[in-house]
Amino acid sequence: MTDATGDGSKSGPMLAADGRPLKKSLARALRMQKMRALMLIAPLLLFVLITFIAPIADMLFRSVENQIVSDTLPKTTAALADWDGEELPSDAAFEAAYYDIFLAAERKEHTRLGTRLNYEQTGASSLFRKSGRGLDDIGEVYQDQFEDLNGDWDEALPWAELMGDPDWLSEQQGWDEEGRQPGFELRDDIADLLPTASREYAIFAEFQQREENNNLLDEEPWSAVHTALYQDLVAGDMSGYSGPRAEMLQAADALVDSPDFETISFRDGFEEIDEDWLQPDIWRTIKLYSPDYTSGYFLNSIDMQLTPDGAEARPDNERIYMLLFKRTLFMSLVITFSCILLGYPVAYILSNLPMRSANLLMILVLLPFWTSLLVRTSAWKVMLQQQGVINDVLVWLGLVADDARLTMINNQFGTIVAMTHILLPFMILPMYSVMSTIPTSYVRASKSLGATNWTTFWRVYFPQSVPGIGAGSILVFILSIGYYITPEIVGGTTGTFISNRIAYHISSSLNWGLAAALGSILLAVVLILYWAYDKIVGIDNVKLG
Repeated sequence: MTDATGDGSKSGPMLAADGRPLKKSLARALRMQKMRALMLIAPLLLFVLITFIAPIADMLFRSVENQIVSDTLPKTTAALADWDGEELPSDAAFEAAYYDIFLAAERKEHTRLGTRLNYEQTGASSLFRKSGRGLDDIGEVYQDQFEDLNGDWDEALPWAELMGDPDWLSEQQGWDEEGRQPGFELRDDIADLLPTASREYAIFAEFQQREENNNLLDEEPWSAVHTALYQDLVAGDMSGYSGPRAEMLQAADALVDSPDFETISFRDGFEEIDEDWLQPDIWRTIKLYSPDYTSGYFLNSIDMQLTPDGAEARPDNERIYMLLFKRTLFMSLVITFSCILLGYPVAYILSNLPMRSANLLMILVLLPFWTSLLVRTSAWKVMLQQQGVINDVLVWLGLVADDARLTMINNQFGTIVAMTHILLPFMILPMYSVMSTIPTSYVRASKSLGATNWTTFWRVYFPQSVPGIGAGSILVFILSIGYYITPEIVGGTTGTFISNRIAYHISSSLNWGLAAALGSILLAVVLILYWAYDKIVGIDNVKLG
């Protein structure tokens, strides 16, 4: 259909039935068709994104994420930035650690930090737990003396009047504990007069209001705030102050200047908590893992460690992960080849039997799927042990002496036997589906041309069954490389896989970063082997029937 001009000498664009240009109508129709197709596959895409892509992305992120140190110890990491790592850090680092750990203990975060650093230095977890309990002793040295001078120093309202903005204080006093309470605001001049105390009191106020939802006028300040007040009184002169609670503050200033005032340095306070704080090792560990992202997990995964001088190999007696990776790859390949050797004859027989007999035998192949994996693995543990069925039969037949029974469990042999039995159906099914499609006329033609049975099999039948072997091999190998239940039950100390170590770090040691790094390396190894398989065999040659 065309849209001609008035004189009929020129033709316009072709129009659709609704009067729109045909080109635009076709484009709109194709766009709607794509949108409908996208809507149809959207649930599947969303499912894959949530259950597959997102967990992998989270695993990759956890393998390098290290923000807990810098988030929990911000002042300490800043104070250690220029430290050379040789001798003990300066007093400023001890002061920063005091305030950081004190706040972390109030938030119950010091134990998580200790657990994280304990992965790198044994004993860090108990050190931080002990410090969380002991730092109050430093602040109480000053808190008790201020309280003895004037009991108002241990009350909430005097501190709020001293530190708080008058407008905020008026709103806070009028708050009826319903709705959102007024956010704390410092007085304009107090930060210049008492910089450390105002900073710590503001942190205390934010914690009480936001995290505990407490009325700030009912909560006595932490002992760390009294410590900060002492520092400010030593460094400043309060004689010219005339604001709220001036007499109380000036009296405290005079007390601090008196020779009878008891003090304790941050360094000595940490020494009283634990002498390990006077060893450079813990400070080096804090500085080393202060960046938000670290390669430490990946280095640990390949039996190396992060040191101030760079990456170094771990001592020989601490190397375990590379051995587990090699063992996992070796045993997965052995299991795959065992499944090929045992599964190929079964698949060949099934594909060449009459359909009725093949279906009956296929039920026997699928029968293990009707039994729990845990039950099948436990059954092998019973059969393979030294007092088990197999050893009893060998002794009864006279093939093995009763005092020399075979050790077939809690080692690599037991893992290979049990996993071969479990994964064998995954090899037989792809092979059978491919072999059942091979025309029998090819075999008859080969024999009619004078070929022997072996030549017919090797030159005609076997090449056509290779795609089934490839599909089964990929399936069995990928399944076996990630197995952990069967190796855990029958593998002992020499038959476990790297997946068992990953499961241990996730469920027992809670070292999720190292578990994520091990999982990432395992994923990379599988992808590399998949790429090599594609280059050598060709993934297009893999078929399921």
